[in-house]
Amino acid sequence: MTTEKDLRAWYQCIDCGAVYPLLDEVIYRCRKCNGLLDVEHDVDRLRSYRTGGQWRELFDSRVSRTSWPYGSGVWGKKEWVNPLVRNENVVSMFEGNSNLFWADRFGREAGVPDLWIKQCGVSHTGSFKDLGMTSLVSAVKEMVSRGVKIPAVACASTGDTSAALAAYAANAGIRSIVFLPNNKVSLAQLIQPVANGALVLAIDTDFDGCMELVQKICVEENIYLANSMNSLRVEGQKTVGIEIVQQFDWEVPDWIIIPGGNLGNVSALGRGLEMMLELGLIDRLPRICCAQAQNANPLYRAYKNGFEYFEPMTAKPTLASAIRIGNPVSYKRAVRVLKKFGGVVEEASEEELANAAARVDLTGTFNCPHTGVALAAFLKLASRGEIRPKDRVVIVSTAHGLKFTEFKVDYHRAKIEGVLSQYANRPVELPNDAEAVRSAILDRLGRTLKAG
Repeated sequence: MTTEKDLRAWYQCIDCGAVYPLLDEVIYRCRKCNGLLDVEHDVDRLRSYRTGGQWRELFDSRVSRTSWPYGSGVWGKKEWVNPLVRNENVVSMFEGNSNLFWADRFGREAGVPDLWIKQCGVSHTGSFKDLGMTSLVSAVKEMVSRGVKIPAVACASTGDTSAALAAYAANAGIRSIVFLPNNKVSLAQLIQPVANGALVLAIDTDFDGCMELVQKICVEENIYLANSMNSLRVEGQKTVGIEIVQQFDWEVPDWIIIPGGNLGNVSALGRGLEMMLELGLIDRLPRICCAQAQNANPLYRAYKNGFEYFEPMTAKPTLASAIRIGNPVSYKRAVRVLKKFGGVVEEASEEELANAAARVDLTGTFNCPHTGVALAAFLKLASRGEIRPKDRVVIVSTAHGLKFTEFKVDYHRAKIEGVLSQYANRPVELPNDAEAVRSAILDRLGRTLKAG
């Protein structure tokens, strides 16, 4: 009979299939062909350990409980993430289990009333990156406990990854280093790793330049790389798909729309859903849409040519700064997922993403610009009829809007170049006078002052 101790996982090259059996080995790419690695699980052992129904019951029994570490949305699926990390080495802040918000008012306006927004930004550091970082930093802590020499953990980032790495590394007592493109992240994103004690390197380049540097330094100095090319990150992030289905009482939505930059999130989403299908928790897969900013859209361009060829690009400035990536590391992974899931790729201009975020804010949310990209993609798919009125649709909100207050302020002041702010709502400045205040209120309400 299979027990938890019998569960196995290993690294496997996505190109040549080479296997690297130890998850506590410091390796990011295949030594034979330089391909990216995935973490693979022994599905047969997982299947013999529990039936699909038993897995559902187990995962449901752990949600938000205090039994360490299973109350976490990630570690509640520990057997599917990294069964080799001992519980005492799990570094968790009870990430995940984020709200699946029924956006019924906006959905009715758009003609798709069964519309939901997965609020991944309601997390410890304010973004979905916590899901991957708890997995990676826990694995590092496990490695260190087994005698592996790791002086620090580092990442290149457009903001959210650095915040998550700094927070989880600080919790674990591990040194962290973040490479940021200078003056290209929001102030809120910059101060997070600063506050958590990371070595913050603001470099005069873009994300792709930071990515080249961090890979070089990590190899030369034996520093552990924490970007999404590291498949341990993907293992944590894949739980978002599992969690979405779980929140629907294990019913699969018709569509999931997710913003894409480095594309680790798209591949992670697909892996979690595929595992559920393989292990009998679900009987079908949703369609996936990856949404990109028009100014950083290499995946969209490849999609338009049928994925016949891929050309990296120099990403232009975009309000969706966290996905301003012209040469995504996880391109091959994302394409594989999109093909299997009947996926599509859509783009959003700066004006489209800004207005979509502001429009949905008016129904009670507070959307970051990256979620605005996904919202704009949804509106396009719905208007074309690709998303049907009766479809159940989930839009993944990747970060909290409070991390992008400059974007919000500039939008409502109509100060974003090239963007016509259709939903701008400027504060009304008034003298300290009751009649002036009353007049402003009634004017906004569309009424007239009563006589006397």
